[in-house]
Amino acid sequence: MRSTRRAASTVVLACLLLAGCKSGSLGTSTSSDGRSPGAGASGTAAPPGRSSGTIAVGAGPQKQYTVQKQPPAGSCHYRYEHGEPLEDPKCTPGAISPAVTQANLKSTICRTGGYTSGVRPPAYVTGKEKRLNAASYGYTGRMGNAEYDHLISLQLGGDPNDHRNLWVEPADPGHKGSGINNKKDPVETKLHTAVCKGQVTLAAAQKAIVTDWTTALTTLHLG
Repeated sequence: MRSTRRAASTVVLACLLLAGCKSGSLGTSTSSDGRSPGAGASGTAAPPGRSSGTIAVGAGPQKQYTVQKQPPAGSCHYRYEHGEPLEDPKCTPGAISPAVTQANLKSTICRTGGYTSGVRPPAYVTGKEKRLNAASYGYTGRMGNAEYDHLISLQLGGDPNDHRNLWVEPADPGHKGSGINNKKDPVETKLHTAVCKGQVTLAAAQKAIVTDWTTALTTLHLG
């Protein structure tokens, strides 16, 4: 009788061990491909804001623009890189216009005579949005020194009035006098020139300025 019990216990123990190994009973739950639940394709959690790495597509140019809803007051926070203010990627991840593509550059942003003036929203719309967005970012400085900026500029195919592509950009640190004066604008112009000359693709320029406009030129080896 004792030997029979011992044999039965051995069989039960073996079954339990096999079941434990099959179900991953070591305490780590994994998906069928070996990654932990919630992890991205590389096995690490994606950062907030621009999680997918793909830039959103906005509505594009409109015949009549309306004031866009902005993030709640105080919900957005500036970042600073190299002493320069950057947008909050959760609030302002950027958005591109479906009207501008690599295939139609010559008839859109690179056309003779300009492009941006024909798609820019009127001041009575952006003025209201700017005040609302200033509250979103908790901006309390002089409004005349801050630019209601397209993160991806119009000359780089940014969406004209998508709230994801607009933010109140403070003046550069050490800014003197009155009026808008920031270092992002020259970066946008150099990227536009490079795109129109075929030195970089439209998508590469858009991605570089969305990631960090202070390093965009260096990232694309444009000086």
